[in-house]
Amino acid sequence: MSCPIHKLLISLLLLNLCFQASGQYMEWCIADEQTPDEDLERAMEWACGNGADCSKIQLNHPCYLPNTLKDHASYSFNSYYQRFKNKGGSCYFNSAAITTDLDPSHGSCKFEFIP
Repeated sequence: MSCPIHKLLISLLLLNLCFQASGQYMEWCIADEQTPDEDLERAMEWACGNGADCSKIQLNHPCYLPNTLKDHASYSFNSYYQRFKNKGGSCYFNSAAITTDLDPSHGSCKFEFIP
């Protein structure tokens, strides 16, 4: 007779594998709240200058508000990460960013996800 906890663990493992195999596992890259502003600014400038689409965090665009460094950095980090994660890019930004499985989109600001 097998242990109920083993059945539960096996079920959870299979469920996780199914989500990953079907492309349903979604991950975004956002600014780490513990990162000093100077480091966020430097990392955001790097991301925007190296392939991230930072046009949506400009004045009168969907992701300008809230107009905070953390929010703008999160958008730029995610844009870079989504565009380059399948080509070796990471969500590191000199320790300024972290990944999350919670969609950071808000209002009209949609954070892209590329499988």
